Amino acid sequence: MSCLMIDVDGFTLNSSDEERIKNPLVGGLILFSRNYADKDQLRELVGSIRSIKKEILVGVDHEGGRVQRFREGFTEIPNMRKIGKIYEQDPGYANSVAKLTGWLIARELGEFDIDFSFTPVLDIDYGSSSVIGDRSFNTKIAPIIELAGSLARGLDHGGMQSVGKHFPGHGFIKADTHLESALDERSLENIQNNDMLIFESLIRSGIKGIMPSHVIYSSCDKSPAGLSKFWLQDQLRKLLKFKGAIFSDDMSMKAAELSEKNITSRVKKALVAGCDMVLVCNSPKEVDLLLGGLEWSSGEASYRRLQSMRLNKIKNKTTSFEGNSLEQAQSIMLNM
Repeated sequence: MSCLMIDVDGFTLNSSDEERIKNPLVGGLILFSRNYADKDQLRELVGSIRSIKKEILVGVDHEGGRVQRFREGFTEIPNMRKIGKIYEQDPGYANSVAKLTGWLIARELGEFDIDFSFTPVLDIDYGSSSVIGDRSFNTKIAPIIELAGSLARGLDHGGMQSVGKHFPGHGFIKADTHLESALDERSLENIQNNDMLIFESLIRSGIKGIMPSHVIYSSCDKSPAGLSKFWLQDQLRKLLKFKGAIFSDDMSMKAAELSEKNITSRVKKALVAGCDMVLVCNSPKEVDLLLGGLEWSSGEASYRRLQSMRLNKIKNKTTSFEGNSLEQAQSIMLNM
C-alpha cells in the first residue's frame, strides 16, 4: 500500500523519477522551488506525474512568507504573523483576511492539479524558535485557533484540505530540526494545556491532515513525536480523537536521522507509530533504499484517510469568496 511521499529532481521528470513514482510504495509527491520555472512548466510537470500514477497525492509547502515554493506568477502570500498583527487591531477583519488567504492558496494551487499545501502552522510563537517565528499566527492561543480555523475554512471553500503542523507544538524550543536534534523538556500537562489546545480545536472543526514535529518531548517519550506511538496513538488518535491523515515531517531531516540512523528502520518506526504517509525528501539514495527494502501494508482505513486529502476540483473552480473575486483577493494580499 502506498505510504511514501517523495520528491523529484528538477523542472521535468528524469528516468529515475519515473521509476520511483511507478513503485507501489509511492503514494505522494512533494514539490519544491527547484521544480518551478513558470506556470506552463508546472502544469506540464504535474501532468507528467499524473500520467504515470493518476491517483498520486501532490503536495507543496505554500504557507506564505518565507515558506512559499512558487513565487513568480503566483500571489505573494504574507507570513501568518501579519494576519496575527491585524487581529490585534481588528479581529473580524483579520479572520476575513485569513479565510481569503486560504481560498486564494487553494485556487492558485488547484489550477495545477495540486491536492494540498502543508498549512496552517498551528505552533505558538514563544519567541525562541527562529524556524517557526513569523510562520506562527501569534504568541497567544486564542488568536491562533481563530485565524488557523478561518484559513482552513478558506482552503476548504477552494476545494483543498488543511494539514496542521507541527503536532504537538514546535514553537517552544530554539533548535531547528532540519539541522539538529531538538529537545523540549516541558511536562505533558504544560503541552496539553497550551500547544495541544490549538490542535484539539482544529480537530473538532474537522481538519483532515496533521503533521507531527521531529522534536523529542523528553518528559513524555524518548522518540521524536513523528516516530512516537505515545504522541500519535495515545495523544492524537485516542485523546484528541483525530480521524484524519497523519503526514510525517521529512525523514531526511537531521533530528529524525539522529533518532534512528537507518532510513528503513526510521520510516518503519514512523509507520508503526501511526503515520499514514511518510515524507522522504532531498535524498534519492535513501528513497531507493526504501523502495528496495521497505515492506509495509497500510490497510484500508489509512487509504481512506489519505483519499480524503484529494483536491475537490468542483469547489476549486469557485470564482469568488465572500464577495471577493480572485483579482480582488490577490490585490488584498499584495497590499498587506
